[in-house]
Amino acid sequence: MAIFGARRVLWRSFSTISSHPLRVCIVGSGPAGFYTAEKILKTHQGSQVDIIDRLPTPYGLVRSGVAPDHPETKNVINQFSRVAQNGRCSFLGNVALGSSISLVELRELYHVVVLAYGAESDRVVGILGEVSSMEIRDLKGVHSAREFVWWYNGHPDGRNLDPDLKNTDTAVILGQGNVALDVARILLRPTSELAITDIASHALTALEQSSIRKVYLVGRRGPVQAACTAKELREVLGIKDLYIHIKETDLKITPADELLIHSIYVFAIYMLSFFMKEEMKNSRIHRRIYELLSKAATAGPSQPSSGQRELHFVFFRQPDRFLESYDKKGYVSGVHLEKTALKGIGSGNQIAIGTGQFENLSCGIVLKSIGYKSVPVDDLPFDNQKGVVPNVKGRVLSDNSGDPTSIENGLYVCGWLKRGPTGIIATNLYCAEETVASLSEDLELGVLASTTRLLKLGRDGLLQILDNRNVRVVPFSAWERIDKEEKRLGSLRNKPREKLTSWEELLKVAGSE
Repeated sequence: MAIFGARRVLWRSFSTISSHPLRVCIVGSGPAGFYTAEKILKTHQGSQVDIIDRLPTPYGLVRSGVAPDHPETKNVINQFSRVAQNGRCSFLGNVALGSSISLVELRELYHVVVLAYGAESDRVVGILGEVSSMEIRDLKGVHSAREFVWWYNGHPDGRNLDPDLKNTDTAVILGQGNVALDVARILLRPTSELAITDIASHALTALEQSSIRKVYLVGRRGPVQAACTAKELREVLGIKDLYIHIKETDLKITPADELLIHSIYVFAIYMLSFFMKEEMKNSRIHRRIYELLSKAATAGPSQPSSGQRELHFVFFRQPDRFLESYDKKGYVSGVHLEKTALKGIGSGNQIAIGTGQFENLSCGIVLKSIGYKSVPVDDLPFDNQKGVVPNVKGRVLSDNSGDPTSIENGLYVCGWLKRGPTGIIATNLYCAEETVASLSEDLELGVLASTTRLLKLGRDGLLQILDNRNVRVVPFSAWERIDKEEKRLGSLRNKPREKLTSWEELLKVAGSE
């Protein structure tokens, strides 16, 4: 039988409900999905919310994206667990939108469908060596930061990445955002410190055997425009016994930079408005990052000591192509970089443009940290250029025209799929509030009357379809068995948990009684 024992109990307990509740399906169990579920359950008493996810484990990027040495960030899992344990909510893992169940079918089964499945692909640089003119292929040794993060976080789709950290002493990371800094920190931090985190055991073993001693963080623009937060920057700069190198010439700032990091607003009377507060906040962030980088450039020795690990910030460079090794055909040996300069585009904004001057940076591994990308599914309007679902405040539009009257009734979006891969975990809280507010308004105004008048099968119908298709559903009780086993294994190694990192292991433990 494809269905877990707990599933029949789940089915029976809700098949006895004779009322006509609002039935909602949320696709994706990351922060956006759980925050949305929490808001719906609180706002709409009597509603039933089902959260489906293609993975057998919940929590999305909190589990597979947050760095293992950031355990405090993962505390939000406790809040999400309480949501999943609500009697009107269920988590159904190992259910993939598109293959297990279609979007059309979900919309037939539920009054409301909220898509919150995030971004599970990558933006491409679009240069030689990444996409060949002859065939689509990466040079070996070129990976996305997302794949690398999944690998060290024990995501079942990242287990087999196997980055070669032994045969080179130099790694290049393209990008200077928080994910890029996470990756640099994992490569450079002493493994004795990582060993007491929930890092995947295969990644810890590889890092213990790693030959990487130099990491280059490459950005198109300057230190004022670096996309990281001050907290992340302080953490990587604070790695013990790490040599930091930043060219002092890169720290020279333009008049536009000065305006950005030392903003003085004439209309002080409006200082309390949201817009101005956000502008001042951004100004403070940029200023703090610049100060941290400036201090790091002058605080340490001018040269690294023997055997010391090194972190190099490289500004005003953009990749032109990946270089192939002469000795190892098909493998990367470096990055051909073009120098850039900043060009003002109004309102103090500056973009990087190529100068036509080039240089090579040798390395044996490249990690592209230029952004995640959402992927479309059948029957879903999608803006391929922006990598988001076209929407107005979370209401999905039927096309990319932006026409607010072309709304797909009963279909909503939240999280990265709604706004693009930006923000922190808490950003999804505000994003969910906006989407649920739109949903509530539509209910109040009768916009959803055509669908809410109908009795929808919801969870019962979904479970029946999945059972007919032999889809092995993982309910929250089965996830709790995985959670218990991971913590047990972790206690044997003085770790908070030892993640199960293969589909087979996860489903085996989930199915055991």
